Amino acid sequence: MSDKHIAPAIVEAVNLDAFPLASSESADYRALVSRSRYELRTRGMFDLVGFLRPSAIAESLATVRPLIEHHSFEHRRTHNIYFLPTVEGLAPDHPALRKMETSNRTVCADQLAGSTLLAIYEWAPLRQFIADVIEVEALHPMQDALARVNVMSYRAGETLNWHFDRSEFTTTLLLQRPTAGGRFEFRSALRTANEPNYEGVAELIEGSDPQVQRHDIEPGTLTVFAGRHTAHRVTEIEGERDRLVAVFSYFEQPGVEFTDTEHQGFYGRTSTR
Repeated sequence: MSDKHIAPAIVEAVNLDAFPLASSESADYRALVSRSRYELRTRGMFDLVGFLRPSAIAESLATVRPLIEHHSFEHRRTHNIYFLPTVEGLAPDHPALRKMETSNRTVCADQLAGSTLLAIYEWAPLRQFIADVIEVEALHPMQDALARVNVMSYRAGETLNWHFDRSEFTTTLLLQRPTAGGRFEFRSALRTANEPNYEGVAELIEGSDPQVQRHDIEPGTLTVFAGRHTAHRVTEIEGERDRLVAVFSYFEQPGVEFTDTEHQGFYGRTSTR
């Protein structure tokens, strides 16, 4: 597919020369899928460094900064790694259920109408590329008007603590690195669908898991990782510059929505603005 058949917002925002996602029949596309599959299998994640052009990073920051400053939800909560009040089969005092603190500000998808970020999220070739890498037939955008795309800001002293994601794979697009801190840490394949590995989870939370990996991400990088079974966190932010990241949520089944309880907990509201 030539650039003239791709929406102008995508052509201007995405580095299609390095990442020919709309050319699924090309040798370059197949090589990119193969390389990304290898990284996902060996590391539990893969990066497309430089996916977003510098001009698109600047445009996106100009869009989201006022929203974060004046219209975001300040999310502060004490939680366990599962973001659940209880886990069947675990005593309330089990070390895998140790409480942690998370704090950030969140902008929801309904606040991003007409934005480059929403255009990228809805771009079908991106979804198909990720589906090809993770070896599923297709991925679907969320139906959820709030959760489908979030932009999260972490200021000095704030952190996203250890957790598992609801979706099998999570896609993020880093817009801004903090002055210091804010490092992405993850533990690949900590659990499986059939083995919750509660003792291993407890070891991770206690800081004694030797397999934790640390990853520095450059702004403009698209990252996909196996978030449902890979525990991950963002370490505490330091300095005056925030960490800003967009989170794209795709699912193998169509029509996925959060519950009202999840909406209230993550966004402080249950409906669009």
